[in-house]
Amino acid sequence: MKNRILTALAAAALTALPGLAHADVITLGSSDLNKSFTVDYNGYTGSGTIDGLASQIVFTLTGTTANSYTLSYAVSNTSASPITGSRVSGFGFNTDPTISGASSTGTYSVTALNSNVPNVGTVDVCFKGGGGTNSCAGGGGGGVNLGDSGSGTLTLSFASPVTSLTLSDFFTRYQSISGAGSTTSAVGSGTISSSSGGSSGGTPVPEPGMIGLFALGVGALMLRRSRKTAPVRQLAAA
Repeated sequence: MKNRILTALAAAALTALPGLAHADVITLGSSDLNKSFTVDYNGYTGSGTIDGLASQIVFTLTGTTANSYTLSYAVSNTSASPITGSRVSGFGFNTDPTISGASSTGTYSVTALNSNVPNVGTVDVCFKGGGGTNSCAGGGGGGVNLGDSGSGTLTLSFASPVTSLTLSDFFTRYQSISGAGSTTSAVGSGTISSSSGGSSGGTPVPEPGMIGLFALGVGALMLRRSRKTAPVRQLAAA
């Protein structure tokens, strides 16, 4: 009976593993000019993932100088049922090395540096569809509505010359949400789904509550295995 319970606990933990999020990164250099990579975003709040809330951004490295990198972006609001309305009001990421300035054109022409994002934390840079303050939480009514797309360019500047640039912690900001109950704003974390240049990779990051469940399952498997492999002790002859 105990073995059956331990096996069930382990199976439950391991079944939950596909739900792990990914903190993807990509490194770009001057040899990656005109190469693109695609980032897919989910949607979530502090209380969990929001079904149907999604977006996608295709980035292309279009130019480099000793102290700057320029990329084009194409944002698509791919939200679907049960979401009936949403607006991608901004997006951003962290950089290595840390940028000293940024500018952008097109749909997201407002930039902010070292600002807090709800349920994300402080990020190096974000690009917004409106709002003039140095905030990545939102602002203004611009961006890309459900089913629409937007594009433009962004330039990242550095205080010292750089030979390569690493981007990580991709996020989007959603506002004007309908179809998600009382939730009207949220964020999304990005996963790189394809890349025609640069070196990319993901590091699994367990969602809240997953670490304990996984540890419980692994511990159950180890305990069960140790019991199976324990040596059989012979009783001494009377």
